[in-house]
Amino acid sequence: MNKTIYYVNGNAVRKLEEAEPQRHEHSTRRELEDARRRKNRRRAARRNQERALSMNRAFVTFLTACVLASAFVSVTVIQTRSNVTQQMKEVAALESRVADIKADNDVRYKKITTSTDLNAIKDAAINRLGMKSATQDQIVYYSVDNNNYMDQYNDIPE
Repeated sequence: MNKTIYYVNGNAVRKLEEAEPQRHEHSTRRELEDARRRKNRRRAARRNQERALSMNRAFVTFLTACVLASAFVSVTVIQTRSNVTQQMKEVAALESRVADIKADNDVRYKKITTSTDLNAIKDAAINRLGMKSATQDQIVYYSVDNNNYMDQYNDIPE
């Protein structure tokens, strides 16, 4: 449909006037049927579109439940990741602390082992304290089972 609009000028408010659509007198019956079918199809498409766009309560409730479920899952995932990250940081800090303590222990052990002069101890024991080295008949050997300790039931003979 071709519409033409005419303006009327004057001293009053302007009004729009639409021209009458031109009718073709020579339209055939077939063209009229086709136009009617197109109009019915457009009307049916518009009704279908309105039905598709309308949302009833059940659908809105379902969508709300989906949004709430996805929000809950998202928050849970974010919290879990945050906890894992925090725990990983704590583990790394503890491992670093353990490494520092081990290094400190190694340094102290090295210092103790290097500061002990066994020859000086032997010399002091023999010369100042009058001790003597043990002879073979003074040495007593004990057999120990697979345990890491030994029970003593009597005094060791002198």
